[in-house]
Amino acid sequence: MGLFDRFRRKPRPGVLRTASNQDTSHLEQWTKSRHGVEAYVEPKTTVTETTVVLVAHDGEWTRRRVASPDAARNFARKQGMPIYDAGIVGYPKRMRDYTARKKASGDL
Repeated sequence: MGLFDRFRRKPRPGVLRTASNQDTSHLEQWTKSRHGVEAYVEPKTTVTETTVVLVAHDGEWTRRRVASPDAARNFARKQGMPIYDAGIVGYPKRMRDYTARKKASGDL
């Protein structure tokens, strides 16, 4: 154990990581580099905070933490994209098809 190891920020077991500026920045950049993007809010669970899944026109997707469902709605409104509650409407078929294609090609 090094002299300063106790000062390093390590995730502690049982403590959920909250949304960060890096998460928001990733979502903004991802949205700008794709078209036909829709947002799907996922509720907070015992394992993760509230998350948002962005799905592009071809089914490519990304997931990041957000501060709250309201923060996800504000983000989507700023980006001019539709937003859905994943627990109510589920995920689009194109997202599942994209993941299946990636698995079949060995990319996942």
